[in-house]
Amino acid sequence: MKAAWFESFGAPKDTLIIGEQPTPLAGLGEVMVRIKTTGVNPSDVKKRAGSFPNLLDAGLVIPHSDGAGIIEAVGEGGDSSRIGERVWIYQAQFGRRFGSAAEYVAIDASRAVPLPEPVSFEVGACLGIPVMTAHRAVFADGDVKGKTVLVTGGAGRVGYYAIQWASMAGATVIATASNDADRAACLEVGAHHVVNHRDKNWHQAVLDANGGEPVERVIDVEFDANLPEVLQSIATNGVIATYSSTVVKEPVLPFFQMMYKDLTVRCIIVYAMPEKAKAAAIEDITDALVQGKLQHRVAEILPFDQIVRSHEVVEEATVRGCVVVSVD
Repeated sequence: MKAAWFESFGAPKDTLIIGEQPTPLAGLGEVMVRIKTTGVNPSDVKKRAGSFPNLLDAGLVIPHSDGAGIIEAVGEGGDSSRIGERVWIYQAQFGRRFGSAAEYVAIDASRAVPLPEPVSFEVGACLGIPVMTAHRAVFADGDVKGKTVLVTGGAGRVGYYAIQWASMAGATVIATASNDADRAACLEVGAHHVVNHRDKNWHQAVLDANGGEPVERVIDVEFDANLPEVLQSIATNGVIATYSSTVVKEPVLPFFQMMYKDLTVRCIIVYAMPEKAKAAAIEDITDALVQGKLQHRVAEILPFDQIVRSHEVVEEATVRGCVVVSVD
């Protein structure tokens, strides 16, 4: 089968190889999916760059956790009625070497989720890490109806969906964005207010937007960099749900300031979500897709022979929305 892989860590152009690999067979409890599209997430490019030093110990890695395609075979004991089913997949390259940057992937049947018509395969490749992370960030600490939720980086991959989940659940949503296009994108999907996180003391704009009151929940894209402003925006007993701290990877926390507010900090990664939380996210995603309630922002769709460029685009962090590679 056609596939992309890496055998060493480094820059995309120095590591990613396109060629032929053996076609996998569906094992016990697995399905074999013919991949139509594969999603490229920040975690994928970080793995290729060497964030997990032991990743290559067992051999080459076919990257990418998210994707979409059609089930072509089921493993022993599997449900043969699923053959021909359109699906989106997640966690293809987690705890295993062979992800979705290939013509085929054999994956646990529970990780291949029905993709309703007429949702495109391009959108399907965005439903794993971005949408499930956003769902967890919004709902992990209880109902948000009637609460005010601050979403930093509201036009980003996760923030864009977090705005939608929170708004649909009955929250007042304040998002941050740094330009007119991103501001418009946030408002379009349900943000009630948008403030510019490039402004000095932007927490004051958050408080003003909320009638002078601090917010109960924060969904944060850049934990260390945003923390000083967030701490001046959040209420006592509030929750900060964060899924990234790229600028400073090992933040130093103002412990007493946070303690005296009795704050909860929740760190989120899809791979570690409880199975119950994954199931709840999948149920809500399916319902939202069927009802056409979710809007999507696909920033780039690139052909398979430009997979190197897809990794570069994600690393450059200059586009908003999902980066997708067409496989078939």
